[in-house]
Amino acid sequence: MAPNTKKGGNAAFHDFVEDFAHIDDPLERRRLALAKIDEAKFSWYHVRAIMVGGVGFLTDSYDIFAINLAVTMLAYVFWGSKYGGTGVIPDSTATLLKVATSVGTVIGQLCFGKIADTIGRQKIYGAELSIMIVATIFQVCIGESPAINFVAMYTFWRIIMGIGIGADYPLSSIITSEFATTRNRGAIMGAVFANQGWGQLLAGIVSIVCVRAWKSDLEGAANATECVGDCVKAIDQMWRVLVGLGAVPGCFALYFRLTIPESPRYNLSPEEVELQEDNKDISASGEIEVVNAKNTKNKALTEEDSFSAKNVEVEAPTGPATIRDFYDHFKQWKHGKILLGTAGSWFMLDIAFYGLNLNSAVILEAIGFASKKNVYDHLYNVCCGNLILICAGSLPGYWFSVALVDRIGRKPIQIGGFIILTGLFCAIGFAYDKLGKHGLLALYVLAQFFQNFGPNATTYIVPAECFPTRFRSTAHGISAASGKVGAIVAQTALGTLINHGCAADNQNCWLPHVMEIFALFMLLGIFTSLLIPETKRQTLEDLAERLHGELSPETLARIKAERNGSSSGALEV
Repeated sequence: MAPNTKKGGNAAFHDFVEDFAHIDDPLERRRLALAKIDEAKFSWYHVRAIMVGGVGFLTDSYDIFAINLAVTMLAYVFWGSKYGGTGVIPDSTATLLKVATSVGTVIGQLCFGKIADTIGRQKIYGAELSIMIVATIFQVCIGESPAINFVAMYTFWRIIMGIGIGADYPLSSIITSEFATTRNRGAIMGAVFANQGWGQLLAGIVSIVCVRAWKSDLEGAANATECVGDCVKAIDQMWRVLVGLGAVPGCFALYFRLTIPESPRYNLSPEEVELQEDNKDISASGEIEVVNAKNTKNKALTEEDSFSAKNVEVEAPTGPATIRDFYDHFKQWKHGKILLGTAGSWFMLDIAFYGLNLNSAVILEAIGFASKKNVYDHLYNVCCGNLILICAGSLPGYWFSVALVDRIGRKPIQIGGFIILTGLFCAIGFAYDKLGKHGLLALYVLAQFFQNFGPNATTYIVPAECFPTRFRSTAHGISAASGKVGAIVAQTALGTLINHGCAADNQNCWLPHVMEIFALFMLLGIFTSLLIPETKRQTLEDLAERLHGELSPETLARIKAERNGSSSGALEV
């Protein structure tokens, strides 16, 4: 049964704490609210939360896919015969336009990740969507003039939009995880992330509709040199419609983000803070024994175990974490290795995830979508061919993850995905010339599938679960930013290697070696994945207690109950 949404919050995110406003004890009120979240059955309430949380990822992938198509269109407009060009964008400029968003994304992930842990999720959720909407509108309104350089302005607004997209990664991830039921948390978060697939599909559909709508203006031009007058005007309108429509989905979800209640997990009540502080002080004196904490060997204690408080480590959150708190916590290897695992795995994955697009031109030719009889035929084939590749590999992979991530577990899917991707990239690289176009197509689709039914989904899910609340957004932002750094490396450094030492009539001669480099990164991803914990069907508080030594609400409640009922001060909880 869906929670009653009349008291607080909205139809997508309910104020669970308010349901227990009649409970005087703030610690007990929060414990009951978390229990209601964790034990709820999957319902339409969760579907609405998935839709609101997923809008940012839909916009993100829509934009990434749309810009790849828009760059092809921009070549006809700003590098065509009108400006004395041949319809070909210089490689450095094309790379700049595509990488600009990733640069902004890194900034947004790091900055907003920290902000969400400092001032809370509620105060800034919706700001990132507003940034994306405003930046998209400005993008489609700019043009060339004697006083303004189009590339410079377009790059600037794509960086701003990237900041909004980057902010959405930690915010949507941690908010979804903190409001999700324990049993289906992986599937709910996976469904939010799977909106990337729908974003790619939507961009492909919009691009085909645009090309078909302006067909009559495009068919008369055989190439960029002949594309003048109505042809240039049509393409200029097409790319603006294609990019601009990316702002529409965000407008529908903006209300729900701006009216979200604060996460019960972020709100530490003053009484709970005091209790944890007192517990740390008393534990240090050796006057009590604490069960269900962690001993110095990082072993989780059971209710039957009892250890002297001198051998117990207890984290005592006292409000928003500072940078020094973050450093002191993660400089310990037992905690730092988890962050290294999540950030390192995301970095390894995104190098190949974004670099795989280097092969798309060859794959499009293999499936017969590379002909260029005229401008219309060229644009239509590029749009349609990419849409086919998305439906063949990406979309099924996302939803296999959603269906199986809470059954198989995060760690097996991630490690298994990296192992399979290592083999696939080795096959593409070392047997490139022997595979033929149809063999390359098969391996390309399989690689797309196992990226999404594999580390692309789990690298997003795990960082939102395996860190304590006070560090969760910051750690997720760092992990996600590592991935985008990998994307930048793939698009700038490795992407330029495909023509290394190639003759004019032998383009992409180094592409097989680039695929071999990607295989190496997939191999390294296996080892970084060994550092992450399995988080399947465990509450966030149990994970924080087991992995980071922060006492769960249940443990704190038992400590408080025993303290109130004891006069000697020697407690066993």
